[in-house]
Amino acid sequence: MQMLKDKIIKEGQVLSESVLKVDSFLNHQIDPPLMQAVGKEFAERFKEAGITKILSIESSGIAPAMMAGLVLEVPVIFARKRKSLTLVDHLYTASVYSFTKNETNDISVSKDFLKQEDTVLIIDDFLANGQAVLGLLDIIKQADANLAGVGIVIEKGFQKGGQLIREQGIRVESLANIASLKNGQVEFVEEARTE
Repeated sequence: MQMLKDKIIKEGQVLSESVLKVDSFLNHQIDPPLMQAVGKEFAERFKEAGITKILSIESSGIAPAMMAGLVLEVPVIFARKRKSLTLVDHLYTASVYSFTKNETNDISVSKDFLKQEDTVLIIDDFLANGQAVLGLLDIIKQADANLAGVGIVIEKGFQKGGQLIREQGIRVESLANIASLKNGQVEFVEEARTE
């Protein structure tokens, strides 16, 4: 998705060989026209999958998931990371380790919103080590729901998450797949040089 790649090149900040900061359009401030285009792209890629629900995780996955849900005309559920007075029981839960934050969070989704008859599309902002997606997959499995696939805004193709998920036979659609962040430069998979 060229619009997204252009935004990453223009506004993304490479903080290290494994960290890309995209706070100006995805992780802190949100670029609505870009997220609208992202949502349309996910909807187009998964339009034949019979999706009845989109599942994301708070908070940066919500904007792209919401835009895809708008186009597909299906509800969007987001897994909560923090306990809430209104979300205390009747839950699917999973543990997710965040390498970026160096912490484990229990995520939860109300059983009221995810049912066995649902066909679910997972959408998230980043795919690096795959832990968030694995947690969401666990919740879908607990609900005995069907999985349509996984939509990722930015995949760090040089980390193991994408391979880990794909090896399970799961369809993963990434709108931008980064091959390298070496030398402070973003290099996308299709542009990667073979040496």
